[in-house]
Amino acid sequence: MLKIGVLGAGHLGKIHIKCIREVDDFYLAGFYDPDQLVTEQVKSEFGLMNFSSVTDLIEAVDVVDIVTPTLSHFDCASKALKRSKHVFIEKPIVATPAEARELMKIADEASVKVQVGHVERFNPAFLAVKPFLNHPMFIETHRLAQFNPRGTDVPVVLDLMIHDIDIVLSVVKSNVKKINASGVAIVSDTPDIANARLEFDNGCVANLTASRISLKNMRKTRFFQRDAYISVDFFEKSVEIIRLQDVLQGKPNPLSMIIDLGNGKGKKEIYFEKPEIKPVNAIKHELECFAEAIIKNSDPPVTISDGYQALEIAYQIMDKIRFLPNNL
Repeated sequence: MLKIGVLGAGHLGKIHIKCIREVDDFYLAGFYDPDQLVTEQVKSEFGLMNFSSVTDLIEAVDVVDIVTPTLSHFDCASKALKRSKHVFIEKPIVATPAEARELMKIADEASVKVQVGHVERFNPAFLAVKPFLNHPMFIETHRLAQFNPRGTDVPVVLDLMIHDIDIVLSVVKSNVKKINASGVAIVSDTPDIANARLEFDNGCVANLTASRISLKNMRKTRFFQRDAYISVDFFEKSVEIIRLQDVLQGKPNPLSMIIDLGNGKGKKEIYFEKPEIKPVNAIKHELECFAEAIIKNSDPPVTISDGYQALEIAYQIMDKIRFLPNNL
């Protein structure tokens, strides 16, 4: 069993603590948080041992789970890696692409496993449609959230949009050749709403919108590909797949939805698919997958390179936003 410790016991850190306790391959040794009030609350709520420093926790475990604010990710992760500890690190991987490149060098020298917490890869709705995603050529994403001061230490691109950047990069196996973006800071010191258009070498276009000042929550992505439209609601955990197939010879089913393509191009039948969505706790599942990668010495499902690529694109988007007036 792998001995794991949690750095950071805020809102998300507590969720990680609960999930780790349900992962058979992990033994939760304790946690560290610099806030004494938080420390006392977690000790009382979970009956869990707290360490007196980051260093003490790192020395006591095999795996370090970093759930601290983004600005401290590099410091915590580099310390753990230099002690040859496996590291799970929340998204975004670190604060800047330069830090990410340096962390990749340290991880390579440490020869341990690193997984980045792009948790939407483990969303049950996305898992259900993954087998149906086949070379999408247009992708539309909307990630809207009601305002919450938590997370405003970074722009909305790093706070929310980076989830969709990672999903898009995981689906479109092609290089990004062009980025256009706009955004505006409304209630914080950095952009609270942003839109980006990514153009890929293979012709795919992704249009991403993220806002943390919405009146309602929405996390929805639509994929358009040859003969199919696939909609994923990450928030409601539901999916919709609409596909086209050739109309078979003979008399069609009178209840079928048929469209005539015109000019002798034949007819297509529209049909709907509802793949099974298995009830999965996404955070618990990503932690289970990380434990499995360590035990089997295999690549984690979201690698340190994946985390770097998402962060690099996020920074290119923010660079475009900086050219607009009255922003940043």
